[in-house]
Amino acid sequence: MAEQPRRPDASMTLLTEVMERPLDPGYAAMAERRGSGGARPGGSRLQELFVLLLAIAIGVGGVWAARQLRAPVDSALSARGVLEEQIRDRVAIADGLREDIAGLRGETNELQAEQGDVSEEFLSRARDAAVSAGTIAVTGPGVAVTLEDSTRAVGGDDPARVFDVDLQLVVNALWAAGAEAIAINGHRVSAGTAIRSAGEAILVDLKPLVSPYEVEAIGDPNGLRTEFARSTAAAQLATLGSMYGIGSSVVQAADLALPAGTAPKLHYVTEQG
Repeated sequence: MAEQPRRPDASMTLLTEVMERPLDPGYAAMAERRGSGGARPGGSRLQELFVLLLAIAIGVGGVWAARQLRAPVDSALSARGVLEEQIRDRVAIADGLREDIAGLRGETNELQAEQGDVSEEFLSRARDAAVSAGTIAVTGPGVAVTLEDSTRAVGGDDPARVFDVDLQLVVNALWAAGAEAIAINGHRVSAGTAIRSAGEAILVDLKPLVSPYEVEAIGDPNGLRTEFARSTAAAQLATLGSMYGIGSSVVQAADLALPAGTAPKLHYVTEQG
């Protein structure tokens, strides 16, 4: 029997199969069956149904798991409620102590004024020093600068909110304009007052404040308003309003009443013997 001639591409069987039979035999048979109107095998229908049910089950399970993760735990809610109650109690205690301190400071000032051997010049200098230090309540004309978060502000770092640096800029501009006493939302500001942020709240001497923020300054109303309008703070407020919708206003006030602030605590100064 004569030997069959060998094909030149016999060493390239894989490439030959790919070129001459590009379709998988099983896939080709299925395509031929569908083309001839044959019915799909029942096993394929069952597989598709199983995959569909499995996908639905996985989706439902994922949604349930996500809702469980987002739902607050009862113990966490209880702990948060306890902390909020403690914070309210501590704030009430601090407010009561501030009132007691203000009352005692007033009594001290009255007793000093009643001392016969104390000169009027000394008492006047003491009052001026107390006003500068912010340790006594004061009244007088001045201006009130109000800043308010934009209605579209949503988060603590949203530029549409008033930041601590904005209040710092306004306060410094009022001091430079000639203010003799300043308060923010009823909290006296002195040389040692800290204006800082903590989360979404602005703290003035560790007292949290919320929008709107009213900065009251006692001094010559006309001079304060004129000099403040020339300051970089006024330009900053205009920019915040046009870009982020932060509201602000500057109005003159005939009679402002600012409370006494906290006396500074001295760490290094001692009385000379």
